[in-house]
Amino acid sequence: MSIESKFSFPYRQALQEKIGQDFEQTLQELTDLVAIPSIAWESFDLSEVTRSAQKVKELALAAGFPEVEILSASYGPDQKEGMPAVVATKPAAEGYPTILLYAHHDVQPVGDCALWDTEPFVATRKGDRLYGRGAADDKAGVMAHLSAFRAVSEVLGEQFLAGVTLFIEGEEEAGSPSFTSFIQKYRQKLASDVIVVADSANWRAGVPALTTGLRGVASGSVEVRVGDHAVHSGMFGGPMLDAHTVLVRLLSTLHDSKGSVAVEGLTYAPEPEVEYPEADFRQDSGILDSVTLAGEGSITSRLWAQPAISIIGMDIPSVAESSNTIAATSRAMLSMRLAPGQNPQEAHQKLEEHLLKHVPWGAEVRYTESDSGQPFSADPTEDSVELALAAMHSAWDVEPAQTGMGGSIPFIADLKEAFPEAHILITGIEDPDTRAHSANESLYLPDFERAILAEALIISHLSQ
Repeated sequence: MSIESKFSFPYRQALQEKIGQDFEQTLQELTDLVAIPSIAWESFDLSEVTRSAQKVKELALAAGFPEVEILSASYGPDQKEGMPAVVATKPAAEGYPTILLYAHHDVQPVGDCALWDTEPFVATRKGDRLYGRGAADDKAGVMAHLSAFRAVSEVLGEQFLAGVTLFIEGEEEAGSPSFTSFIQKYRQKLASDVIVVADSANWRAGVPALTTGLRGVASGSVEVRVGDHAVHSGMFGGPMLDAHTVLVRLLSTLHDSKGSVAVEGLTYAPEPEVEYPEADFRQDSGILDSVTLAGEGSITSRLWAQPAISIIGMDIPSVAESSNTIAATSRAMLSMRLAPGQNPQEAHQKLEEHLLKHVPWGAEVRYTESDSGQPFSADPTEDSVELALAAMHSAWDVEPAQTGMGGSIPFIADLKEAFPEAHILITGIEDPDTRAHSANESLYLPDFERAILAEALIISHLSQ
């Protein structure tokens, strides 16, 4: 018996027709959201994030939610106020489950506008793709939730017995600094049995995926010091190496000759079953043909089940501002991705031990933690996981993949801690051609429509 046959989707045809009828309206609503530059970074106009939250509230009311609020929570030692989130609720009938639908309405900065082929905040349709910042990540997730809810409301009518809580965050791209405070403050409003997170990726265009594993993250800065102050490179160069050279030598010890992480004691998860052909990875990543892939094991293992370390920033003068100076200090920011099963605090410790052990020429070294996020692993035997896979199979008419994800979604661990009995489903709006966080971000429209249908099938089934 197939997984799909275990679940009944009696409203499938009606839901598909309704979603199809409303699809142009959905795209217009998405276009209106994309037009708002809701970047939740302090160097940008934060009033746009508030305007985006207000627009989401309007759309939630129009979709049929009886109660919609814009909420925020303070965080940190100075009790700074977080960005506005939208919470909408439809209560469950007695004995029926409540589903929490999560997405975020804030977006990444656009970067260099010269790299964009279209205006970043003007949703532009080209063939089967819609281009614009946030068109996929994650305003498409917002609209998938709203469109699925609207379709189920109209098709099921009084038979819509499951409860639904919509939670649209406003600062995910800025690291969700108030997320923990928010779910603690509004725990009762957000309590649910099933949580659907629409902020991941499908396997590829035309092939859906349920993300069942996420790598965690442990980021921090490393600083080396070789002297009390900077000195003239001509007068002291030779016996004294600059801090930048020492730091580069230290950073080179983080990987072995094959490119695998060389920090001892980090966790490795079991080999994934899904294959990712090297040719597909090269095309999706844009890596040069001449560059050899780093590490060992399958590509999916290297992406999902093994640790990875990247240097994401360095404090070094630019070439244009360089001078004949031996720097006394040098600093770099490291981002370490962790396999499922790895504790972030232990990973920080192992990285610090490695840096202290391998710093060359007796230089002083200091490691400072800056960010931590727990990995996530779903139980593939949960009924909710099987339901999601069956709904995807019905919506796409192809076998969905169960995938890991090389990136991290740290707030998943916060949700799991706050609602330990809830089943978390991480679904995808993006695909490898989406280019989220990059120039020319886009949404593949056929999969967007199918994702709405799959979510509507999940919600409708939980109302039976």
